[in-house]
Amino acid sequence: MKVIGFMVLVLTSTFYISFGGLLPNGDFEEGPSLKKLSGTKVEGPNAIPKWVTNGFVEYITSDSQQGDMVLVVPEGKHAVRLGNDASIRQKVEAAKGKFYALTFIVARTCSQDETLKVTVTSVQGKGHTGILPVQTIYNHLGYDTYSWGFRAEDDVIEIMLYNIGHPSEDPTCGPIIDVVTLTILDPVKPTGGNLVKNGDFGQGPYVYHSSAAGVLIPPNIKDDHSPLLAWMIESSKAVKYIDAQHFSVTQGQRAIELLGGQESSIAQTIRTTPRESYILTFLIGDANNGCTGTLGIEAFAAKAETKVTYDSKGKGGLTNGRLYFTAESDRTRIWFRSLFYTTTTQGSLCGPVLDDVKVLIARNRKRIHA
Repeated sequence: MKVIGFMVLVLTSTFYISFGGLLPNGDFEEGPSLKKLSGTKVEGPNAIPKWVTNGFVEYITSDSQQGDMVLVVPEGKHAVRLGNDASIRQKVEAAKGKFYALTFIVARTCSQDETLKVTVTSVQGKGHTGILPVQTIYNHLGYDTYSWGFRAEDDVIEIMLYNIGHPSEDPTCGPIIDVVTLTILDPVKPTGGNLVKNGDFGQGPYVYHSSAAGVLIPPNIKDDHSPLLAWMIESSKAVKYIDAQHFSVTQGQRAIELLGGQESSIAQTIRTTPRESYILTFLIGDANNGCTGTLGIEAFAAKAETKVTYDSKGKGGLTNGRLYFTAESDRTRIWFRSLFYTTTTQGSLCGPVLDDVKVLIARNRKRIHA
């Protein structure tokens, strides 16, 4: 997906997002006045411009400390921290029926488990909800960028990020939120004889210009909430959406990295003709992120399966995979998972890059560049 730019139109208290980019004050660089702060605690629901807060919300600057620990501000100089049972929300105008990807950076600040609830609702109350576990196992920076998808139920929607917390936990403990963006995604269809939708992973989350760690797509995400159009994340670990600006991408501008060994998988159901023969092809490589050793992908389609390995030096590269299969029905599920548990030289989870996924009728194999 190539993002041309973004435009924000002010319409009373509601904002309209076109193309992709930050929500108004989505980086929280416009802060509360001093009279609406008690230390770092935000006083009043409308203290942070463009946002409505509820509960114990802190306005964090890049030099803020919690005891001896310096709190991480992922981008710029400011962010917010959501205490136990606290939330931030904002209304935006949307295109009813269109699919969107919401993306934001989350930094974990406490040893306790943290869970973020994402809710998007319309003025009529229709909405979508997702629960995201906040972990710090995917990179060494202390924060991750997450994305979550939804279809707009109305022309005006409200986006809320809520720290569920627990009554027994420290009420001031909670995730730091920064760089909240929204992207409208175009519908995807099979093209050029390829039965796979979005096989080049071009339609996906907004990648912020400084997203050097990629964008995580949370585990166990189905079609309705996958920000990677047409694909489902069917695993207990997230997959990472990467771009050519910051990583080695095997084909085009976008790809995915399967993290967490066999706990990381991705799937899509395609239309097929029963008893017809097909060939599934794909590229496997490394992201040039210090992920060294043997990387592997296991691919499944109908009753067929294959394993493809790649000897990674951690500096970019690729190899080809292919699988012949015979369809058993008018729907066939293709599924990929990582074979091995791998970490980078800095100790973060990593894995093989998957890209350029195609399914063609086998008699057209001359058209396949595998």
